[in-house]
Amino acid sequence: MARINTNIASLIAQRNLAQSNSDLGVRLQRLATGLQLNRGADDPAGLITSERLRSNLRGIEQGVKNAERASSVIATTEGSLTEVSELLNSIKSLVVEAANSGAFSDAELDANQRQIDSAIDSITRISNTASFADLKLLNGELGYTLSGVDSTEITKATVNAAQFLERANIQTDVEVIESAQQASLYLRGDFTSNPPFNPPGVDGQLLSTVTVRLAGADGIQELTFTSGTTLDEVVTAVNAVGAATGVQAERVSAADVTSGIRIFAAEYGSDAFVSVERVGASGGFLDLGLVRLIDNGDPATLDYTNGAIVESATRDTGKDVVALINGALGTGRGLTISSKTSELDVDLLLTETFATAVSGTPSTFHITGGGSLYQLGPEVNASQQVSVGVQSIASSRLGGTLNSLAAGGTEFQFLSSLKSGGSNSLATGNFISARNILETAIDEISTLRGRLGAFERNTLQTNIRSLEAALENVTSANSQIRDADFAAETSALSRAQILTNAGTSVLATANASAQSVLQLLG
Repeated sequence: MARINTNIASLIAQRNLAQSNSDLGVRLQRLATGLQLNRGADDPAGLITSERLRSNLRGIEQGVKNAERASSVIATTEGSLTEVSELLNSIKSLVVEAANSGAFSDAELDANQRQIDSAIDSITRISNTASFADLKLLNGELGYTLSGVDSTEITKATVNAAQFLERANIQTDVEVIESAQQASLYLRGDFTSNPPFNPPGVDGQLLSTVTVRLAGADGIQELTFTSGTTLDEVVTAVNAVGAATGVQAERVSAADVTSGIRIFAAEYGSDAFVSVERVGASGGFLDLGLVRLIDNGDPATLDYTNGAIVESATRDTGKDVVALINGALGTGRGLTISSKTSELDVDLLLTETFATAVSGTPSTFHITGGGSLYQLGPEVNASQQVSVGVQSIASSRLGGTLNSLAAGGTEFQFLSSLKSGGSNSLATGNFISARNILETAIDEISTLRGRLGAFERNTLQTNIRSLEAALENVTSANSQIRDADFAAETSALSRAQILTNAGTSVLATANASAQSVLQLLG
């Protein structure tokens, strides 16, 4: 049929030409932008996935930057700690040199003291000035804030890391479940008619001459006692060499000489021991009268005649405190208890009274804030954050050690006590106390450096590598969704160009076909 009002062939040609032009436009846009996903209409589902991946990419990229910046902070902190470590070592050498007082004049000792004062001042100055982009690193600003620490139960509390998990504070409960003990040997004093001594002697007096080899964690000394020496005199002799052996002695009961004496390590824990060995043939009574409590039993149960409680011994080892920290079993070493969990990493020095009594009542304190929080993952949540504490290293806070005082009792002392006029300056002659403080301070700095080094190596560096691998994979996944395949697009462009040209020609032919009707009109 021949019609002139409606040209169906032209409409068909127009529609196909429009589709070809649209496809050509899409191909040109993708080649111009390099993206196959330019609008939501291109791929709605793909757009949603791609935008989520792009968000992840931004978080991953920032996580890498955060970890790199944190690594810079740690490196700066450790650089300052290295200098503090060198200063502490120089102070130790000066103290060791000054202890050789028989070969040094007062003027030389005074010169050493001046060097020590200068080094201690330098440590405090480093503590106050070490910074990174105005962030103070070693003055305690990055340490944790504690509240409610009972000094009668906890001498020193160091929080290394804590995860608050959106809590205002962290309650910390410390419950001693097994007491710390000193290595102890007991020498009975009932030498009269009680077996096993035969012949009997005088209560509280040695039965015969005896030479003993006394050993402890600090050294060995030999002591000789004649027959009839009182137990009180034995106590005095043992305590006189206590600084050389790390062993002390006391009467079990001041009111009852038959209760005997206790010879014990000055320190608590499994690292301390006491040994009393008879030297030579004389003094056989020592083999019968010297005992220890079985399984570190309760001293209150001491009964020399009860074989279920005591056993003959010449050596004993102490026992570390065992405690629960927030329900987790801590690691004890002497009076120190440590716990490291995903929530809390803490080191506590317990008082002697608290660590040696199993009361069932915990000591409670709160961590109210502080620490340095590092966001290491692409999402802001607790599982991708790490909190690290860096305590103050000022001389008034460094090297805290419980030292015995000449007047009796103990005192918790710090590095600042080694300065001129301090209780442990060279002029006082308290070289052992000064040594203990320096060893503690050196351990604290080296432990802090090791902890920060482990954090940088095992957390930051591994985190960076992990995020960089994730960055590669997520970028690749996003590229597959969003980026144009130029090989495919150029091929499709050629097809669209040919179809457009063909469509234009066909449309021209369709438009011209209507003119054939004129031939029917003659």
